[in-house]
Amino acid sequence: MSTLSQIAWDDTVLPFQLDRSDVRGRVARLDGVLEKVLSQHDYPPMVEALVAEIALLTAMIGQTIKLRWKLSLQVRGTGPIRILATDYYGPSADGAPARIRGWASFDAERLDETADPFQQIGDGYFAILIDQGEGTVPYQGITPLAGGSLSACAQTYFAQSEQLPTRFELSFGRSALPGQAEHWRAGGVMLQMMPKASPFVATEGGTGEGGLLDHSDLLEGDDDENWSRANHLLDTVEALELIGPTVQPTELLVRLFHEEGPRVFDPQRIEFGCTCSADRVRDSLSIYSAKDIGHMTTEDGKVTADCQFCGAHYEFDPASLGFEATKNPDGSQKEASDE
Repeated sequence: MSTLSQIAWDDTVLPFQLDRSDVRGRVARLDGVLEKVLSQHDYPPMVEALVAEIALLTAMIGQTIKLRWKLSLQVRGTGPIRILATDYYGPSADGAPARIRGWASFDAERLDETADPFQQIGDGYFAILIDQGEGTVPYQGITPLAGGSLSACAQTYFAQSEQLPTRFELSFGRSALPGQAEHWRAGGVMLQMMPKASPFVATEGGTGEGGLLDHSDLLEGDDDENWSRANHLLDTVEALELIGPTVQPTELLVRLFHEEGPRVFDPQRIEFGCTCSADRVRDSLSIYSAKDIGHMTTEDGKVTADCQFCGAHYEFDPASLGFEATKNPDGSQKEASDE
């Protein structure tokens, strides 16, 4: 556990545990990180809101997993908002920040600005992907979109794929302190039952939307009572308490859960971070022939690529790309022995 003095809570995830109810959780606050993610693009307000929500979910879910490399959240739908995607990169060393990036794909002409943002995604799926790096097999879990919000989809994912009762309470939007420019802020609390050595396994359809599992399908006895009590306490939280900045997460936990024995652990800092680079783009194009590269070449005689996450723009000499490249990345002629 850590001392909690002089900690800047913005762009931070604070893990905690409720000892009485055997529930673990996270309190997250995103400020500069969220503004950085959104400032890379010119999204309509409803798309910004969904990116803010999925970024906040990513920060909390990513921190619960012992990551060596990357966790990704992806939402794909048939509506005008086609894709929401975020990546969470685990800290490279003790005390180092985690990094987040995100983007969205949408059809501006089909957007209905008067409709609920979540409904603009349409039918589709919510997915969590975990890549622990070289030498490991990536994990992917997928559930249908359900529940009317991205946080509800995440709750359904954990019930259905992990059989872990999970609750998210989020708040996000544009706000401004006196004397400051308006910008995006987000905050939230995540609750999750502690995994048991011999978890209850649901074998039939659940009581949730579309027959999906719900927490009531996974809990019984004392566990059900403890989970319900913790959720009733979380129901009393106010939006301003979640976003801050006047209420510190530790104060919020005491206010909400003082009878549950809240215990906090080391906070995790979050930064905006993108892993794109010219070398990564070049590697992704290494599977293409010279003919394929030719189809990608612009009238100016260049192959260009833009990072969907951070907006970085890359330009290449087509002769230096693909498995039939005749030039090295520095522009020098490739020798016959160069492989």
